[in-house]
Amino acid sequence: MTGPDARPASSRLHELGLVLPAVVAPLAAYVPAARVGGQVLTSGQLPMIEGELRVTGKVGAEVALGDAVAAARICALNALAAAASVAGGVDAIRSIDKVVVYVASDPAFTAQPTVANGASQLFLDVFGEAGRHVRSAVGVRVLPLDAPVEVELTVSV
Repeated sequence: MTGPDARPASSRLHELGLVLPAVVAPLAAYVPAARVGGQVLTSGQLPMIEGELRVTGKVGAEVALGDAVAAARICALNALAAAASVAGGVDAIRSIDKVVVYVASDPAFTAQPTVANGASQLFLDVFGEAGRHVRSAVGVRVLPLDAPVEVELTVSV
């Protein structure tokens, strides 16, 4: 492959000034990611940085739209770290196939797709065309630890 999409994901992360974080420890009896054949599936990832949930509350009430988009990006980076941990590294990920973004929403909030773009854009920035994916953006009443956003992935390796 030639052009910008030929750069490995690790190089793109470096160019973006991003480092894959340590995989967030599970909150209960599950694993952060599992390889199933040629795919890796992740558990839902919260906007944790160094083991700390940086924002809580419902989007459209306690959490502003811009803060929710940023939280979705953090979730996406955590999900990418979880996937890479069982894929053999981030460069072993061939494509981002499916992204599910859960948004803890105030009842009047309807911009879940905008919040989900925080995750989707990260994958496009890191993987180029291989970062294009199918996606669901789902408004929910509450998420674990009162997180505003949760992201899960399915990737091909």
